[in-house]
Amino acid sequence: MLFLGDDLLIYLVLAVGGALLVGNVLAIVRPPTKRDEGDLEQAPLGRSLLMGGIGLIATLWALASLLFG
Repeated sequence: MLFLGDDLLIYLVLAVGGALLVGNVLAIVRPPTKRDEGDLEQAPLGRSLLMGGIGLIATLWALASLLFG
């Protein structure tokens, strides 16, 4: 018997997709104020939007699988 039943993989995709979405959106909206030498002033916009989009797709897919599957 698995820890969260047969939906363990779906929960993992939901967690990773949600973290990817939230982390990249926050990196764009609220860049860190305290930086070390060599850090960028802000996150690269194109890469952050792409990764946030991938996180959104993964999150929506996992939610749909949990609700309708």
